[in-house]
Amino acid sequence: MSKAPTSDSNGITRYGVAGGTGQGGTHMPFARAVAAGGWLFVSGQVPMEDGEVVAGGIVPQSHKAIQQVLAILAEAGYGPEHVVRCGVWLDDARDFASFNKVFKSYFGDNPPARACVESRLVVDAKVEVDCVAYKQP
Repeated sequence: MSKAPTSDSNGITRYGVAGGTGQGGTHMPFARAVAAGGWLFVSGQVPMEDGEVVAGGIVPQSHKAIQQVLAILAEAGYGPEHVVRCGVWLDDARDFASFNKVFKSYFGDNPPARACVESRLVVDAKVEVDCVAYKQP
C-alpha cells in the first residue's frame, strides 16, 4: 500500500501523482486530485478500467466516470455533498438526457453547479467528468 499524501510547504496535497495510468497503461503526468485550503480539484475522469475504456455506451460509461470521481473524493476525505461544481464533456450531445439521469442518481440530493459541453474524447470514451469540492478546513 502506498503512503498517504502529505501537504507541501504551501499546504497543497496532491493525490495520485505516482502512478495514474491512461489508455493502454500509459503514465499520466498529472495528479488525480489536488487539495488546498479546503478546496479539492479532481482531474477529469474518463470511464476506464485496467487501462481500457469500458464498453456499453453512455449509461455504463457515465456510471464509471462518476464512480471514479467519487472514489477520488473519498480518498481525500470528501463526499458528493462537498461537490460545488462539475465539468462534463460528452462525445455526443444526444447523450445529454441519458447522462443527466445517471448524474442525478449520484447528486440528486446535493446538486452542484455544472457545465456540459460536446467534445471529442479519447478513443471510445463517451464522457469525461471532473469536479471541484469544498469543505471547511
